[in-house]
Amino acid sequence: MATSAVQARLAATVSILALTIAAPALAQTAPDTAATAVDDIIVTAQKREESIQDVPIAVSAFSAETLDALKIEGGSELMRAIPNVSFSKSNFSMYNFSIRGIGTKAISASSDPAVAVSFNNTPLTRNRLFEQEYLDVNRVEVLRGPQGTLYGRNATGGVVNMIPNLPGPDFDAMMKAETGNYGTMRGQMMVNIPLTETFWVRGAASVTKRDGFDYNTFTERHVNNRDLFTTRLSAAWEPSDRFNANLIWEHFGEDDERSRTGKQLCTKDPGPTRVGSATITSSLIRNRLSQGCLPRTLFSDAAYDLPNGGAFGHILLAGELLYGRAASDRRISIKAIDNKIDPYAGVTQSRDLREISSAYDPKFRATNDVVQMNFEFQLSNSLSLISQTAYAKDDFWSTQDYNRFVSNPIFSDSTQPFVNLLGRPAPGSPATPGGFYTDPQLGTSNRMISADLSVSDNRQWSHELRLQSSYDGPFNFSLGANYQDFKTEDNYYVFNNIFTLLAEYFYNQNPLVFTTQGLQGQICDSKATPTKECVYVDPTPLSNLAGDGHNYFRSKNVVKVRSWALFGEGYWKLRPDLRMTIGLRYTDDQKVTTPYPSQLLLGANPDGTPGSGSGGYVSRGYPAQPDVKQSWGAMTGRFVMDWKPDLSFTDDTLIYASYARGYKGGGTNPPRVDINPTVIQYQPLAEDFDPEYVNAFEIGTKNTFYDGRVRLNATGFYYDYKDYQVSQIVDRISLNENFDAKIWGVELEGIFHVTDRFRIDSNIGYLNTRIADGEGSIDVMNRTQGNADWTVLRPWIQVPSNCIAPTKYVETILNRNLGEEFTMTALQGLCAGSKRYGSFNPAFETFLPLYNYYGFTYDGLTEAPNGGRGFMADLGGNELPNSPNWTVNFGAQYTFLVGGWDLTVRGDYYWQDRSYARIFNTEYDQLKAWDNANISVSLENEAQDLVFSAYVKNVFDKTPITDMFTNSDDTGLTANVFTLDPRIFAFSVTKKF
Repeated sequence: MATSAVQARLAATVSILALTIAAPALAQTAPDTAATAVDDIIVTAQKREESIQDVPIAVSAFSAETLDALKIEGGSELMRAIPNVSFSKSNFSMYNFSIRGIGTKAISASSDPAVAVSFNNTPLTRNRLFEQEYLDVNRVEVLRGPQGTLYGRNATGGVVNMIPNLPGPDFDAMMKAETGNYGTMRGQMMVNIPLTETFWVRGAASVTKRDGFDYNTFTERHVNNRDLFTTRLSAAWEPSDRFNANLIWEHFGEDDERSRTGKQLCTKDPGPTRVGSATITSSLIRNRLSQGCLPRTLFSDAAYDLPNGGAFGHILLAGELLYGRAASDRRISIKAIDNKIDPYAGVTQSRDLREISSAYDPKFRATNDVVQMNFEFQLSNSLSLISQTAYAKDDFWSTQDYNRFVSNPIFSDSTQPFVNLLGRPAPGSPATPGGFYTDPQLGTSNRMISADLSVSDNRQWSHELRLQSSYDGPFNFSLGANYQDFKTEDNYYVFNNIFTLLAEYFYNQNPLVFTTQGLQGQICDSKATPTKECVYVDPTPLSNLAGDGHNYFRSKNVVKVRSWALFGEGYWKLRPDLRMTIGLRYTDDQKVTTPYPSQLLLGANPDGTPGSGSGGYVSRGYPAQPDVKQSWGAMTGRFVMDWKPDLSFTDDTLIYASYARGYKGGGTNPPRVDINPTVIQYQPLAEDFDPEYVNAFEIGTKNTFYDGRVRLNATGFYYDYKDYQVSQIVDRISLNENFDAKIWGVELEGIFHVTDRFRIDSNIGYLNTRIADGEGSIDVMNRTQGNADWTVLRPWIQVPSNCIAPTKYVETILNRNLGEEFTMTALQGLCAGSKRYGSFNPAFETFLPLYNYYGFTYDGLTEAPNGGRGFMADLGGNELPNSPNWTVNFGAQYTFLVGGWDLTVRGDYYWQDRSYARIFNTEYDQLKAWDNANISVSLENEAQDLVFSAYVKNVFDKTPITDMFTNSDDTGLTANVFTLDPRIFAFSVTKKF
C-alpha cells in the first residue's frame, strides 16, 4: 500500500477517534451559546415521519442543503458520505450499489437489485436514479441492512430512497446556472405556485451538457460526454385536514456519447511453445492454445497490452475462406485473412485510462418516466389509510466499441487477378475489394471492427395500500399490502465485421465447387425460408436494426414478474424508555422467462447432416423456447428492541438491537447457443439460480451531546448469508451462481458543530466478508487451477467457451503433426464434448472419429471435470467482491462573515481500502486502495436569496480502477475497467425568489 494512502487513512481515522473522544468530554463543559445544534432530519425509514435519531435502523439521510454542501449531485456519489458503501458501473448498462458487501452482482434480465432503489417510497426495478442528477430534492435516505418488513423483497442490502419536494401553499422559485471545465453548462429551475388555498402545483427542470471525459486517439474526438435533462411536474390537493392527494410526473432523457465501460486491459497470452514432450513451432497452433489474456494484475505495464487476436475462432475461420489463386503464383491460395498472425500484433494502447483507440464512437440514448399518485385519508384522529400507485417506463439504447482498440488492416484484396485450377483467368470475389469490407451494421473498413448494442424496454406498475396508527397509547402499528407487475425485454448484441464476412462468403457459398468460392451458392436473402441451410445476414443499419440476422450475436431476454406481499409491523412501548418492534412480511414472487437462444453463425441443419458446418436449426430469426415459470414464497421480517436511557453525559441516547430476515428472488440464466446436439454437445451450465436469504443481527447506538452540537452514532452487524448471487460471463452469457457467506462489521458516524460557523463530520466503516467453506466456482481465467495434467483449448467458432483436455492427448495430437489444419481440428475436437470432432471447412466431412488417426477415444463431457469446463476453484474464506475492509470519509467547513455575506469553505476527503472485483480473489481480481478529495467555496447573502459557489472535485485528478468485469472466452478474456471522473471545477449562481 502506498505511503500516502496509509497516511491518509491514519489521518482520517485519527479525526474520527478525536471526534469520538471529544463527545463525552465536551458534555462535561459549559455550553457555548455561540454554537448551534446539529440540524435534525425527519425521515420516513419506517414509512412514518420520525427524527433520524429516534429510528432504530442504521440510516443516513441527506437534505438538499447537505447534498449541495458535499457536492453530491447523483446517486453514484453517495458512497463518499456513507460508511461501508461502494459504487461502480457494471456491464450491460447495469450498476452495482453495494452496502456492507451486498450489491447487485447478478447480471440477468430476471435478476433483481439487492439494494432497493426507490422514488418517493416506490421501489423501481429499473431506473436512472444513479445516472441522472438530483433535482429539487427534499432528502435522500439510505437504509443499511435488510429491510425485511416495510420494503421487503429486493432489500437484502438496504434501501436508497429519493424524496422529492412536493408542492406547498407558499410561492417559491429558484434558478441556478453553472459553468465549468470540459465545456460544462448546467442549469436548474423550480417554481411552486399555490393556485388556490387547497391546490398547489410545482415544476422543476434541469439540463446538463458537457464535453467528453475520454479521448479517442483514433478518431481524434472527445467521447463520454453528457447531454441530459430532467423535468418534474407535481400537484397537491388538501381540501381538508382529513384528506390530501398529490400527483408526480418525472421525465428523464439522455442523448449523448456516454461510454458504458472504460478501457479494456489485457496481459497478452502468446500461447505455449511446448506441451509435454511436444515442441510447438507453428504460430497457428500456439494461438489455438492461447486464451487471449493471462490472469495477471491490472496494475502493471503488461496489462496495457492487447489480447492475442490470433486465438479468436473467427480469425481462424476467416483464414479458411479462399478467394482463389493469384495469377502471379498459381501455388498460393489467397485467404480473406492471414490466420497465422495476430491482428493486434504490434498495436499498443495508451497507459492513460481516459484514452481509448476506437474506430467506433459510443452512443447512448435513454428515457425514463415515473408517474406516482398518492392519497392519504385520515379515518380518525389516530388512524390513516395511505394509497400509493406508480407507473414507470424505462428505455435505453446504447452502443460502443466492444474492445476500445483497433486492429491492424487485415483483409486481403479479393479483386486481384486470379486463375482457376486449369490456370485460366477467373473472376475475383466482391467480398473485400481493395482490402476493405462493408458490413451492413458497422460500415466499411480494412480493419476488424467490433461493437456491441444494449437495448432495454421496461415497464412497471405498482400499488401499495397501508393502514397505520398514531395512538397516544403504548401500541401503534402499520399494516399493508402491495402488488408489482414488471415486464422487461433486454437485448444485447455483439457485431463484428468478420462475423458478417463469414456468413456471406463462407457459410453461404457452395462448399463443393472450389472455383466459385465467394459466389454465394447458398443464397440466404429475405425470401429464404427459415429452414434453408444458410446463415441470414441482416441488411438493416444498427440505428434501425431488424434483429433477425445470424451474422451477429444476440441475447434476447423477455421476463415478466408479478409480486404481491402482505406485511405488518407493531410498535410497543413496554415502558416510556423501552420499545419493541415486531414486523412480518409474506412475499409471493412469480417470474416467467421466455428464452430466445442465440444464433451466431448458425443455419438450418435440423438433422445434423454432415457437411453443413453450422449446427443450427434455423437460418434466420430467433425462435422462442417454452416459457420458464418460477415462483417463490418467503416470510421475512424483523424484531427490534430499542432503549432510550437517561444518561448524565448525553442529551439524547438510543440503544437498539435487532434481527432481520431478508429475501431476494432467484431467476433464470440467459439462454445459450441453440446448437443441435447431434452436431456437437457443449458444456453443461445451470439454467437458473436460487433466491438469496440473509439473517442479519445488528446492535447500534445513536447519541447527541453538548446541547445538540455533537452527534455520534455507532453500529455493529453480523450477517449469515445464504445463496448470494454472483455472475461471470460464460458461454457469452452472464452465468449467475449462488454462494453462502458470513459478513460482519462496524460503522461510526459523527457530526460536531465546534461553533456556529465551524463544523466537522466524518464516518468510518470496517467490513469483513468471507465466503463459506466448501464453496467453489470455475475461474474462466484459470480453468486448470495449475494442474499440469490438463491443458486449456479453444473450441470451434459456434461454441463460445474454452475447455480443458488431458495434456497427454494434446501432446499425442501435437507429436503426430498431421498438418496444421488437421491438428487444429483434432484439438478443437477435444473441446466438442463428444467422441467426434468438427471441421471448420464444410467442404470436408464434418466428423471423423479420433481413434482412426491418434489411437485413442475421449469424451470430454464424461471424462473431464465438470464436463470439460475446468476445475473448481476453492472459494472458502475469500472476500466478497466490491467489499473493501475500510471506508473513511472526513469533511470540515468554516463560514466567515464578509460584509453581510457568508463565505463558507469546505473540504471533503474519502478513502477506500483495497478490494476484489471477483470472488476468486487472485492478483488479477485485486483493486488497489484509492482516495478522492473535493473542495468547495460558497458566498451567500441570505437577505437577497443569492448564492455564488465554486468547487473542485477529484482535486488531485486521480484515476483509480474502481471495478472491472471480464469478457467472454471467445473474445480473449479482456478486462473492462471503470474509473472515477477526472478533476472537475465549476462556478455557479443560484437565485431564489
